[in-house]
Amino acid sequence: MNLLKQIWSWIGSIAISFVLVVFLGVFVFQSTKVMGHSMDPTLHDQQRVYVSKLSHTFKYEPDYGDIVIIDSRVDLKRTFKNDLLDSPLLSLFTRGDDKHVWIKRVIGKAGDELELKDHKMYRNGVAIDEPYLNEQMRESADAKWKVPDGHVFVMGDNRNNSMDSRVIGYIPLDHVLGKKLF
Repeated sequence: MNLLKQIWSWIGSIAISFVLVVFLGVFVFQSTKVMGHSMDPTLHDQQRVYVSKLSHTFKYEPDYGDIVIIDSRVDLKRTFKNDLLDSPLLSLFTRGDDKHVWIKRVIGKAGDELELKDHKMYRNGVAIDEPYLNEQMRESADAKWKVPDGHVFVMGDNRNNSMDSRVIGYIPLDHVLGKKLF
């Protein structure tokens, strides 16, 4: 009987620990790995970064220049189930495909007029100071975007090798999953 009590005690402790880790990973903090070279030279392929999920949990709008993780499936209506399935611990059990989780930099917020002109980005008519870029954009065609309410515009720091808002469009705020801490 004593052994049975001890086993139940262990099972209870493990269950509480599991729930706590899932809670923290969904709502507070998680680590993620950079996949690819779209954030070079700031972040490198396979580099581990730590992300605060509080901005997603409490619906904070990210600031200009923030490095964020996003759900690139912009046409998908995100639910709490997506948050659970995207948590690192549960994705171990569900074989979750996290190729839709990208890491990018916030360039524009709701109401901003962005323009790509002469290989440079402009926000509301002013050239954006981007010291984190290591080369000029090679895009030859000029383009303009007006960021709608409830969305942000994101780009990779390696502008010549990045799938970002130029391709997939504006990112709904509920698709901004967290902000890079370190």
